[in-house]
Amino acid sequence: MNPSLKQMRALVALAKTGSFTLAADHLNVTQSALSGQIKELEQLLGIRVVERTTRKTQLSELGRELYPLFDKMLHDLDRAMADIASRKALKQGSVRVAAPQMLSCTMVPEVIAGYRTQHKEVQVRLTDCPLEQVTARVFSGEVDFGIGPERDATAEIESQPLFEMPFVVVYPPDHPLARRKRITWGDVNQFPFISLQGQFTERLLRDVHVSFRELSLSPYNEVTFMTTALAMVHAGQGITVCLPYAEKMVELYGLKMRPLEAPALTRRFFIYTRSARALSPAAESLVAYLHQFIASHEWNRSAS
Repeated sequence: MNPSLKQMRALVALAKTGSFTLAADHLNVTQSALSGQIKELEQLLGIRVVERTTRKTQLSELGRELYPLFDKMLHDLDRAMADIASRKALKQGSVRVAAPQMLSCTMVPEVIAGYRTQHKEVQVRLTDCPLEQVTARVFSGEVDFGIGPERDATAEIESQPLFEMPFVVVYPPDHPLARRKRITWGDVNQFPFISLQGQFTERLLRDVHVSFRELSLSPYNEVTFMTTALAMVHAGQGITVCLPYAEKMVELYGLKMRPLEAPALTRRFFIYTRSARALSPAAESLVAYLHQFIASHEWNRSAS
């Protein structure tokens, strides 16, 4: 049987104060309770840890050997428990988030900035990566959670709905689309279409085919990042589609964006976490703040 924490604290307090009275006051217990803890420790060990005389109280040879060991163990434990309490109270800690490039250069930095005004001691680390790598970063443990578009379900990754938005078309201000009262997917097909590589385009083409079986949307160019697509549109090399949260980046390139109709195709985004792995209090609070941010933000209200 191992010594209890109360027994260890009793010995350490007695060693530091040299008095049963002072040690009891330090631990906020009665002197008889403190004496009982020392006696139980001695019974457990089968040897005295305190030498009692009429003049003074001092540790035995064994007690002097145990004192620094107990003191270090209690110090490490108290420090660990204080750290846990601080994290639970969101006084410190860190959260690691993975997000696709466009989210990482538009919405997510605003979320981080707003969150840290409330929790200044929590560090938020952002990993920007291609769409296809978000869930992989979650699965590897590199990040606490990821934000990304809908992906095929797996047993290792859990998904939590975050938002759903319709696609918008992006074009230069002087483009022929600017003169049309409404823009459809059929209109998009009349101009060079710049899309993203990988699952983004695959899912988009599939959705378009399901909705318009007579329409075959053929990308003129496929690039890795949406910022590249926007730069291509800015250079007059075609048009592209994205989601409303990218509005600030679209404006930065001096481009226009409008809803696509007939009908409005949408894309759902999720929060991805590792199955059977609980989020830290800081990560949970960031997820909660993320939901609040999206629910109240202007581009979400205008897109819904």
